[in-house]
Amino acid sequence: MPDLIAFGEVMVRLAPPHFQRLEQARSLDIEIGGAEFNTAAGLTRLGRTAGWVSRLPDNPLGKLIANRVREAGVSTDFVQYVPDARCGLYFLEFGASPRPSSILYDRKDSATAGVACGMFDWPKIFTGAKWFHVTGITAALSFGAAEVVDEAMHAAHAANMSVSVDLNYRSKLWTREHASQVMGLLLPMCDVLIASEADAEHLFGITGNDFTEVAKQLVDKFGVKTVVGTRREADLVWKNKFACVGYSAGKTYESAWYEVEIVDRLGAGDALASGLIHGLLDGDLKKGVDYGAAMGALKHTIPGDIPWINRDEVEAALKGQGLRIKR
Repeated sequence: MPDLIAFGEVMVRLAPPHFQRLEQARSLDIEIGGAEFNTAAGLTRLGRTAGWVSRLPDNPLGKLIANRVREAGVSTDFVQYVPDARCGLYFLEFGASPRPSSILYDRKDSATAGVACGMFDWPKIFTGAKWFHVTGITAALSFGAAEVVDEAMHAAHAANMSVSVDLNYRSKLWTREHASQVMGLLLPMCDVLIASEADAEHLFGITGNDFTEVAKQLVDKFGVKTVVGTRREADLVWKNKFACVGYSAGKTYESAWYEVEIVDRLGAGDALASGLIHGLLDGDLKKGVDYGAAMGALKHTIPGDIPWINRDEVEAALKGQGLRIKR
């Protein structure tokens, strides 16, 4: 069975080439993307095994997604195909300073949003697995999706699995009040929380002088064991500094900083989550923070949401390998 099981929606991603706006586009580049799957794909790139649980329309778009998921090395054994259902879409406009990149969702009433409790046999899905990963994006899709996240987290704990949640607040999917209420009920079942300091303040009113103060309050409020966040300094849309920080059992762990030239920022946080889980599967938060930062930094350099990265590249980044051409 896979090391990790991820639950969430994968959408078809459509983006105008060459920094065009949607309203001027004559063609669209096709990729796929979904936070939980992106993380599962990152783990397979590090040599782990992963399975993805979801629902797809039983049509060519659903097959396109399933084919790409398998291409990334992630199992689709637990995917359900739904007749006459919709596929979630999102449209991405790449920005350039001072215009930020932007996303337009078309995912209402998608196959995944129509999920309900009892549709998945979680004890069977979790047999032999070690880790369950989900994000706040999935809980935001519908009332039924939030209930299934709750159902899956309870089943994961019954199976003695570790559970990670990436808060991933998306204001285009739900209100702050709704997100705060739902995630406030789900997070006590979480072992590892990935959350930005901004989201902690926006959703739960938690503030502090630094990450450690915020993390301590999240631990106290929800009972999570570990809190992990990203650090980003951005002077330009296409050039940032990027790092990872984690807190557990009274200790804070920090990665090195990476200067990144951004080809595609989408999926960087998901890649970080995959490196983090990779380290935590070995029982080593410092390793997870370091691998997470390297994975996230490298993902910025790759088009699409999927972290097409191999372990040797991650370890070279960790060693500070330079930019000489590899021959």
